[in-house]
Amino acid sequence: MIPDEVVDQVSQAADIVAIIGEHVRLKKVGSVYRGPCPFHQGTNNNFSVQPKGGYTCFVCGEKGSVFTFVQKRLGLSFVEAVKYVGEKSGIEVREVERRREGPDPREPLWELNATAAGWFREMLWESDHGAPAREYLAKRSVSRETADRFGLGFAPRELGLMRAYLYGLGYTEQRLLDIGLLVKREEQEEPRPRFRDRLIFPILDAYAHTVGFGGRLIGPGEPKYLNSAESEVFSKGKLLYNLSNARNAIRRDERVILVEGYFDVVRLVDAGLESVVAPMGTALAEGQADLLAKYSKTAFLLYDSDAPGQKASFRAADVLLARGMTVRVVTLPEGEDPDTFVAKHGRDAMEKLLTASMDVFDRKVQLLERGGWFADLQRKRRALDSLLPTIRATTDEITRDLYVNRVSEAAGIDREVLLRELSAAPSHRGHVRRPSPDAAAPRKAAAMREEEMPGDSGLQRDGPYRSDVPGSSSELALVRVMLLHPALAEGVVESVGRLEEQEGAHPGVEALAEPDRGVMRDPVYRALYEAVVLHGAEAPPETLAESLDSPAIEVMETIRAEPGSVMDGPRTVDDALRRLKERSLRERLDELERMTPLAGGEEKDALLREKDVLRRELNAIGGRGWKSVRK
Repeated sequence: MIPDEVVDQVSQAADIVAIIGEHVRLKKVGSVYRGPCPFHQGTNNNFSVQPKGGYTCFVCGEKGSVFTFVQKRLGLSFVEAVKYVGEKSGIEVREVERRREGPDPREPLWELNATAAGWFREMLWESDHGAPAREYLAKRSVSRETADRFGLGFAPRELGLMRAYLYGLGYTEQRLLDIGLLVKREEQEEPRPRFRDRLIFPILDAYAHTVGFGGRLIGPGEPKYLNSAESEVFSKGKLLYNLSNARNAIRRDERVILVEGYFDVVRLVDAGLESVVAPMGTALAEGQADLLAKYSKTAFLLYDSDAPGQKASFRAADVLLARGMTVRVVTLPEGEDPDTFVAKHGRDAMEKLLTASMDVFDRKVQLLERGGWFADLQRKRRALDSLLPTIRATTDEITRDLYVNRVSEAAGIDREVLLRELSAAPSHRGHVRRPSPDAAAPRKAAAMREEEMPGDSGLQRDGPYRSDVPGSSSELALVRVMLLHPALAEGVVESVGRLEEQEGAHPGVEALAEPDRGVMRDPVYRALYEAVVLHGAEAPPETLAESLDSPAIEVMETIRAEPGSVMDGPRTVDDALRRLKERSLRERLDELERMTPLAGGEEKDALLREKDVLRRELNAIGGRGWKSVRK
């Protein structure tokens, strides 16, 4: 066998024009090469070759990759074709023995998922149970041909249908539980299908193994979308929907189009835009970004036009910039998403939007300028806080320098001031703290304040999940109370809401990926908090887990394993909220301190007056005295 990574290396290095040119007389026409088709002995130039892409004959329909061509033209096996192309490309290709005796241990899981996918498809098209899903697809103008291209299926509401089918094929209950097709709430309870009354999207890894599923609820309810649970073969943060189909197109087009959801992918591919993938409704993870960087150096972010879509887009951009990619943002008309836009206007209109896309940093600055965020001192400071993380994330030195110049010009800030800000270590929420003579002292002091917080009984700082968000032990304390004392959960939600109102919102800048404001800032604790709000404090763990990723599920299980860890729930809540209020006051004081170098005479006096008010408020709630960490 030849390792997949070697096949990818040969494919990326191959000069497909030169290799096919040894067998076909090619002539450059625009950005492609044309010639007579060697497969049907054509005489006209109907055979097209894309550099760094594939070939297509517009008469006989033959198409494929450089490997496909040499296989068909020279009668080679796939392994022989890879060796042939490797030799032409200067890459030595060696077959290696399998690293383990026998088949890959994941193959039974892939097979089970593929079998389940086939059953879901049968339910969609051949069963009366699938009628609502067929109607739903018809309303969204998804044809049978398109649905089959993506292997769409349907999971019926009935509890025993899938079990009976898979049991009849010899699959055991434990195997179905292990892979997440079945779930059990209690040990003695009958297992139930994870996916019920949902349109099913099979999820494949980069090499076309069926590793899991995404389910879209047909009727009312929550969550609207549900993915397979984490398993030996399914890790959402390392998968991209449609990557196995899009790999060659991404290389051919020298771009990847990143969208948010399953239907966005389906609609764009159906319209002829094949180099499109989606992170399955989650924020772009590090592992997903690594995959994208492997196949392309240019990413087009095509997210929804609303504020959450913009926010997700800019966050994804920072992750991609850190991998040296060029990132462009596509702006959709207000109220549109990729699915609806391409359905109304077609491929050509979408290509025009892609052509008109902007560099992600230019787009950020443009939105800030339009919103007047450089007009006054406080808003300018927040605008800079939203831009600096993107500059820091950029690994390309030339791009980084261009970004610094762009901010300096737009904000009217001296370039040297910006460079000093960039060189200082960023704190959480994008705040920048100057290094002190004892750089560890602020961290030690913060840790001491965390450990001394009354009412946080049972908080473990050495568990499986370790948060690096200041004040996170107080967030954990609130989540712990909500899970272990459901009667107090509603009061916690009301108190958190009041505290967030006091902190105040800053509309506009949040969409530009300013680090999260609000009370629950740690992503895992926030996910747990939102799950309780969504499903109710009395919901069983399995229901809460439906909207959680693995780290949050592990924290939830750890909390539930220590039912006596909160001895005084009301006091724990009061103390946690007081400390979170203290955190908010300290951050605002730090923010005012960072505004000072940008302020003039009257503005500086106003900052000093606000600092004095906040210091008194901090003392009133029993907080330690505030001291700036800036020199």
